[in-house]
Amino acid sequence: MKRDLAKELYKYYRSGFRKQRNNNEDTQVRNKNTDPQSLQSVLSEVIANRNWSQGVAEGSLFSDWQQIVGGEIALHTTPISLVDGKLTIQSSSSAWATQMRLMKDELLKIISTTAPGALVEELIFIGPHAPSWKRGLRTIRGARGPRDTYG
Repeated sequence: MKRDLAKELYKYYRSGFRKQRNNNEDTQVRNKNTDPQSLQSVLSEVIANRNWSQGVAEGSLFSDWQQIVGGEIALHTTPISLVDGKLTIQSSSSAWATQMRLMKDELLKIISTTAPGALVEELIFIGPHAPSWKRGLRTIRGARGPRDTYG
């Protein structure tokens, strides 16, 4: 007879037994799952139990960028990545990238106050990317690209 893993997991979940690990000891605790709970309380419990608070704060930094830095700056800048405390921000022009480099300290203070859980230690500003002529159907490695046809 085949085991139905989904049914077993469902029965286990409905019975209310949950394993908790404290100091490398596995203990089972019975919780009542009969009362409805708000989604906010369930999500906040999951975030706290799995230590996701920093990740949620970093994600909200990207999603709430316009509220954090303001409308005009958000119109010309976009956060690209956050790796090892370095937030990379792409600007719409090199002039905006230069202007944002001058405002770096002030922007770091704003980010630390509005997104306190996000670990941002350094800001890196880059300008817009130029088109690349190194890709495509008719490219040759080591060739000069489209400039070699001009004479």
